[in-house]
Amino acid sequence: DIFLLALIVLPCAVVGARLYYCIFYEHDYTFLELFNLRQGGLAIYGGVIGGILGIIIFALIKKDIKIVFKLLDVCAPCLILGQALGRWGNFFNQEAYGNLVTNQNLQWFPYAVFIEDENAWFQATFFYESLWNLAGLVILLLIFKKSKSIGTTTASYLVWYGIGRTIIEGLRSDSLFIGSTNIRVSQLLSVIMIVVGVVVLVFNFIKKRKLNGQEK
Repeated sequence: DIFLLALIVLPCAVVGARLYYCIFYEHDYTFLELFNLRQGGLAIYGGVIGGILGIIIFALIKKDIKIVFKLLDVCAPCLILGQALGRWGNFFNQEAYGNLVTNQNLQWFPYAVFIEDENAWFQATFFYESLWNLAGLVILLLIFKKSKSIGTTTASYLVWYGIGRTIIEGLRSDSLFIGSTNIRVSQLLSVIMIVVGVVVLVFNFIKKRKLNGQEK
């Protein structure tokens, strides 16, 4: 089942990551350019959306839609670990950095990173998010181990990552925007994630209290 899940989820995640980037990036892609991954252009949020669709497809194949949240709970800690490690790819590629740092007293890593193409120091937002995600990994593993409510780990991921990404995205200098507006796509999606996560957590909390009341 795990191998079948991977065979479905991974391609869906890659396609989702690419489509998300191409939709919001300011460039009119030709059909063939969509497949040119060598020029870059993969967005993690698109990958997450694609991965979730892959899990739903897997559940439909197994004819058990109820396992979706169980699978998401298992995948959430793995996902945030992958995101923490993946951000270091931004370091090696010298991308996904933040605002220009002109104060020489702040031109040191990990607060800032030197970008060779720009010949200047910028906020090391990739590192901020990597550290935030590693902290989230510890929290999610503890929640996964102790919580008996299905969906709690997933909801906690949505809230934790959403908060971090909302703040850090505001510092980045390469954000994707919605059309000609000043609305950052990832920030908007992060806020939606936080709201959804909080709703699920509150629902599970109320459900747990009702069950405890019935047991008494």
